[in-house]
Amino acid sequence: MEHPLPLSAERALRKLGHDISLARRRRRFSQASLAERIGASVSTVRRMEQGDPRIPIHFHARALLVFGELKALENILDTANDDIGLMLMDENLPKRIRAKRHTPDGGL
Repeated sequence: MEHPLPLSAERALRKLGHDISLARRRRRFSQASLAERIGASVSTVRRMEQGDPRIPIHFHARALLVFGELKALENILDTANDDIGLMLMDENLPKRIRAKRHTPDGGL
């Protein structure tokens, strides 16, 4: 059984599709021209611009590359800015660190 896409994820894909459409039109590319540049069919570009969740991510990545915006994809889940992940890691830090004992013979 297939899980339905959460409404918030559906909205995000529709917005991404709309933004891709807007970026394409601002650059005066036709859907056919974008399709050729990303190695897709016009139908795929049309569905991508409509926010179809079945479009593979590599087409989105290729479109972002064409628009000079690939960095946006690279930084989507930048771990240095993952506030929740960092908070969870910090919760597991030890309360205190004890100095290691040194043995007279220099061994561990």
